[in-house]
Amino acid sequence: MPGLSQLESSTTPFDVVIVGAGPSGSACAYWLADAGWSVCVVEKKEFPREKTCGDGLTPRSVHQLAAMGLEPAVAAAGHRYHGLRAFGFGASLEMNWPDHAVFPNYGYTITRFDLDGLVAERARERGAVVVTGVEATGVLEPTSPVAGQLRGGAGVRVYEKSTGTSADVTARYVVIADGQNSRLGRELGATRNRAWPMGMALRGYYASERHDEPWIESHLDIRDPHGEVVPGYGWIFPLGDGRVNVGVGLLSTDGAWKGVNTTKLQQYFVDQVADAWGLSEATRLSDPVGGRLPMGFARGPLVGANTIVVGDAGASINPFNGEGIAYAYETGRLAAGVVAEALLGDDPTHLASYVERLDGAYGDYYRVARAFVRLISEPKILTACVGLGMRVEPVMREVLTVMANLMRNDHRGPGELAYRGLVRLVEVMPPRLYAMLLGEPE
Repeated sequence: MPGLSQLESSTTPFDVVIVGAGPSGSACAYWLADAGWSVCVVEKKEFPREKTCGDGLTPRSVHQLAAMGLEPAVAAAGHRYHGLRAFGFGASLEMNWPDHAVFPNYGYTITRFDLDGLVAERARERGAVVVTGVEATGVLEPTSPVAGQLRGGAGVRVYEKSTGTSADVTARYVVIADGQNSRLGRELGATRNRAWPMGMALRGYYASERHDEPWIESHLDIRDPHGEVVPGYGWIFPLGDGRVNVGVGLLSTDGAWKGVNTTKLQQYFVDQVADAWGLSEATRLSDPVGGRLPMGFARGPLVGANTIVVGDAGASINPFNGEGIAYAYETGRLAAGVVAEALLGDDPTHLASYVERLDGAYGDYYRVARAFVRLISEPKILTACVGLGMRVEPVMREVLTVMANLMRNDHRGPGELAYRGLVRLVEVMPPRLYAMLLGEPE
């Protein structure tokens, strides 16, 4: 992929400059370039590069990758699986992904080391200029703040560490896709609602003879050496190449997991599943790495005069399950459509519709999810719900459908009815209870 020097041969200003070539930025670049717009993506890392992630693609992610023509490449580099094996409080269940009118009934596991470069390269093949090893250090020509919006910009200032050179990349619109830390998003005025869900995750790689199993595995209770339940959940995702991705996560609000040592949590979990999966210091292939995960669109505002925020930079992660890749692809694609409308109409006010479309696509679902996370943050509620649910297989299958956001608009099964009931419950609950559960003002 080209370096900074090759920007000189590109037509500037671009229609769009995108900061970050992760899932959301590369997806946005693909769809804009595919529609014929001039796009430049600046990425501070070189591909391939490591990324902290569970490495699991759900049916929603597969659908987006297939739409970009990438499923054959993902299938060749990854491992196909067909469902979830869940463990909790002495019970276990194996659940296939449900049949769906839009999404496939299978997923893949593939490391972000392999995946992200595939999507960025696909955007480049469609005509996007993808510049790696170049960091965006600021937004050009910020205008005065607009009420309720991010500040505007006319491009970005970039710095190439390998050459020590800087340059300005000008564009009509700027898409911020620089991940969960989103330094540029903060520069433009985006802040996080600290009452809404925040996740934390840690993962490492192990060698295992069970590397090619057809299930990803989730453990809903982690025990310390004394057998006591500790906050968090664990996962094991077979990668099909001799390795498994082993990690732990926490989903909470109000700092309920403050003080939890995730390194110890990871060790508790590894010890818990060591015999079943053949995990040990001898089979450990990497040190655990982790990060924080703002969720449920807890960061905003997401739109400015000519700026728009996508993916993890906008906290698009699903609070129900910590899934981020699918929502990064989806918000990147949705943003591409909105930016294209603004370009076609030569009218930046079209960007405002991005927030409306996000709310239409995810508003009710994420409101329910935020309430759910606050409820299960209480250990007694978690133990009661999971302990009972794990013993009623039809219930857990519908829970999987809701948590993975795989409900069907053309179907009124138990999962769809239960979800609609939850949406209605959130809509009619008393203001004080609503504020308590969702962390929103009364």
